[in-house]
Amino acid sequence: MNIAEHKLSLFRQIDGLSDDLLVEVEKLILKLEVKKNKKTKRQVGCMKGFVVYMADDFDAPLEDFKTYMQ
Repeated sequence: MNIAEHKLSLFRQIDGLSDDLLVEVEKLILKLEVKKNKKTKRQVGCMKGFVVYMADDFDAPLEDFKTYMQ
């Protein structure tokens, strides 16, 4: 089923709803739109424990870049 068929199916289902259920559907759609547009705030420390190993020479200069570092 493609997106156009899904939309048509939704329109048909919505068309058969009572007025009070239509109001509920509208509220649900508004909540989904807010959720879609809401940007999550970054939290300090949320990646703590993510890196479990780092080589001892991680900060050491790379051989490939020696000519650029002179």
